[in-house]
Amino acid sequence: MKNKEFKSPAYQVISVPFEKIVPNTYNPNSVAPPEMKLLYDSIKEDGYTMPIVCYYSVKKDLYAIVDGFHRWRVMKEYPDIYEREHGMLPVAVIDKPLAGRMASTIRHNRARGSHNVELMSNIVKELHELGRSDAWLSRHLGMDKDEILRLKQISGLASLFKDVNFGQAWKPVEDPYDGKEETAGEEDN
Repeated sequence: MKNKEFKSPAYQVISVPFEKIVPNTYNPNSVAPPEMKLLYDSIKEDGYTMPIVCYYSVKKDLYAIVDGFHRWRVMKEYPDIYEREHGMLPVAVIDKPLAGRMASTIRHNRARGSHNVELMSNIVKELHELGRSDAWLSRHLGMDKDEILRLKQISGLASLFKDVNFGQAWKPVEDPYDGKEETAGEEDN
């Protein structure tokens, strides 16, 4: 039996009222003011050429942004864009659980720019708390083990290391010189 043929969300873009779209709480990406102005200029000159990627919550009847927060922000902060677009944004909908949406956000962002390290460490913490392993983080976020470890260390939460087996890298030994005074230039006998 064949699986249902996959169709990319970009082929099913819908027009959604701005007021029904909300930012997510976990996006670690930030854009500096000059780049935000450039994004505004781009949207002003070219229009929205990329849809906002969202998850639709039936229960709340809202679209949560997975990717495209800064494009959404342009409409929020620039009345001329809001008016020109009649308060509507192009949206491609993905249907994934929270961990999958977080991973999608990171993949979209990492393909484009830089991240705030503190916010990235919070994402790693949240995904860990959702039960995602380091292997999952590596595979879905494009991080190597060292990067994951550094981000866990930044968060400073011991719970992130509860399942890690630490070996004994060294054992303390008695120092044969402990308690013996040495003077400069003195040689051993």
